[in-house]
Amino acid sequence: MTVMNRDFPELGLQKQDCKKMGWIQSVLCWANFDPNSSTNVLLDRTYAAKFSKRKLDYLQTPISKVGLESIWSKMMELGKTGFVFNPYGGRMGEIPAAATPFPHWAGNIFKIQYSLNWDEEGVVVENNNLNQVRELYSFMTPFVSKFPRESFLCYRDVDIGITHNGKNSYSEGKVFGEKYFKGNFDRLVKVKTMVDPQNFFRNEQNIPPFSSKKM
Repeated sequence: MTVMNRDFPELGLQKQDCKKMGWIQSVLCWANFDPNSSTNVLLDRTYAAKFSKRKLDYLQTPISKVGLESIWSKMMELGKTGFVFNPYGGRMGEIPAAATPFPHWAGNIFKIQYSLNWDEEGVVVENNNLNQVRELYSFMTPFVSKFPRESFLCYRDVDIGITHNGKNSYSEGKVFGEKYFKGNFDRLVKVKTMVDPQNFFRNEQNIPPFSSKKM
């Protein structure tokens, strides 16, 4: 808290604003429940929004104060899009990118999540909400990782590419695959080719196998 008050005095952070809690209590908070609620409330799936959109980025260089102010202004202009920093660093920075399929270990300051939930039905409402998230994502281009612009598979984002699982599945898959897996993508393609050469297990963003010609 001392560091926060030193670096971000505008927030006016107080001790009572900080709550120490276990992981399951944090899940309750993220689901907009009181952290002292019974965990049984998580078994009720009716609380969740009907529709949602998520996009992800990785921040590798600090954003200036001017940059942050421009982001806040853009968010207020757009209206409802959520904007979350998940801090990286520490021990994560000691793990090589090639050690696991997940490559986003060293070099990242934050993972950024853009999110919007809604219950209203209709094409107009859907397009308005999707465009809000996409516009903020586009606005953030100068601030985030590049070549590739990295993303996180667990928040699947079909905006960054899909595969039609046809003859071009490798080239299509590489577009989003390198964002999710960076240099590990081709290694994962080799594994996929060994265990599922016919691509039986597939979706719009699965790891594709090499064609028999490429093998």
